[in-house]
Amino acid sequence: MSRLRRIPHILGGCVVVALAVTVTACGSSSPSSSSTTKPPAAASSQPSSSGSAVSQITANWEAFFSAKTPTSQRVSLLQDGSQFQSIIQAQAGGGLAAEASAKVTKVTINSPTQATVKYDILINGTPALSNQTGTAINQGGTWKVGVTSFCGLLSLENGGKTSGLPTACQPS
Repeated sequence: MSRLRRIPHILGGCVVVALAVTVTACGSSSPSSSSTTKPPAAASSQPSSSGSAVSQITANWEAFFSAKTPTSQRVSLLQDGSQFQSIIQAQAGGGLAAEASAKVTKVTINSPTQATVKYDILINGTPALSNQTGTAINQGGTWKVGVTSFCGLLSLENGGKTSGLPTACQPS
């Protein structure tokens, strides 16, 4: 099957996140007994410089899409994440979720509360969805994956439709 045809399945396994806008929230709901690696720590607090903001955005964006990041932390790394908690939990642990991740390639700070993120969604380290554009939002002092990015990934997974998606993903 071509990589392009696998994208809906990849997103299904990864929605968080997405994908990223993710591609979607990638992760596993059960801890791995063979791994002692701790999930990446979320960077928070108001950035003091654009370099600091870029570092925080990159760390938080990649943590959101990481299989090693607990579901509760991924929810906290998504703008208004509590609205999507059930989706993130349902998607965690899917077959491809444990193999998926995101790699931020560029961050452009647009304002103190918004940035544009260029990223790739990877499966086992190989790009499956390249050169995606998303939005990071500074909410409560923490840079988070923007809900528009996550909804875009959910829509992609849903065949381009917003019907059946959470209210936050519905057009105004």
